[in-house]
Amino acid sequence: MQEAMISRAKQLLADGAVNRVIGWKKGEFAYDITPAIFESAEELDAEFVYDDFTSANVSKYLVKETKKDGKILAFLKPCDTYSFNQLVKEHRINRDNVYVIGIQSDGKLDAEKIKSKGISGILGVKRNGENLEIETLYGQETMPVAEAMSTKCLNCKSKKHVAYDELIGEDGEVTASDRFDMVEKLENMTAQERYDFWRNELSKCIRCNACRNVCPACTCEKCVFDNPASGIENKAPADSFEENMFHIIRAFHVAGRCTDCGECSRVCPQNIPIHLLNRKFIKDINSFYGEYQAGADTTSKAPLNDYKQDDCEASIVHERGVE
Repeated sequence: MQEAMISRAKQLLADGAVNRVIGWKKGEFAYDITPAIFESAEELDAEFVYDDFTSANVSKYLVKETKKDGKILAFLKPCDTYSFNQLVKEHRINRDNVYVIGIQSDGKLDAEKIKSKGISGILGVKRNGENLEIETLYGQETMPVAEAMSTKCLNCKSKKHVAYDELIGEDGEVTASDRFDMVEKLENMTAQERYDFWRNELSKCIRCNACRNVCPACTCEKCVFDNPASGIENKAPADSFEENMFHIIRAFHVAGRCTDCGECSRVCPQNIPIHLLNRKFIKDINSFYGEYQAGADTTSKAPLNDYKQDDCEASIVHERGVE
């Protein structure tokens, strides 16, 4: 797959169809993969990588990149195309300035899950059926692929690309997902149990803003959390109220627009399941307004942006018996 991607990118650069490419490159470690811009065939040959650790969604980078001169080639995994479509719909991405190649993804790995098994000094991994063969500084290790799979890939909503100019690899289908199982578990808790769950999780927050910065739905020119006049500017929380409000406010800001890409939880250094807040909103929107998937297209109106006479009233929450 990587060789085919590099070859096609070099061809498009040589033809003048694009003048740069956004993909991924390795950092200090084999599993330390980061989005990067490539402007030449030499850079692609030297640094471009697509492997089991290329989890990062590059859609958000296109907000700035498509405002620059020339056309950019973007490699997008199926889940990334939903974020891309949503940003196009919101007029944050200039669709004419990007050439999208959809790439097949069989799920990505989480290096932290591998490390949690006591495996360190990771030099590389290779899938062998249902197992991983892990090369380390200290010898060869193995573990089941399922135990190393990224959380966001375990609950994959779709392997189907919803936006592309061409494909490399096979296109998949929308998958039957159990992604709302944990949300339902939380809903079935008592109010006190839910409060205790979220207080325990959110108390870990160090306000690094990684979730906000990586989120494709967070593209405001001026974020309220960076406004010194707001009272909630970027700072370590002074009390539990600020810890709660940062994540709850952010979840409300992306309600109806979150594509459930899972990037927020992926980058959280404290392993807070931030995506569960967003999934609760997604589940409620589906329940109250009908099935809706943000980013599935670039033309439909989101339920929260489209008033209909038969829309549910606030009282429906109480009628349903939700505390």
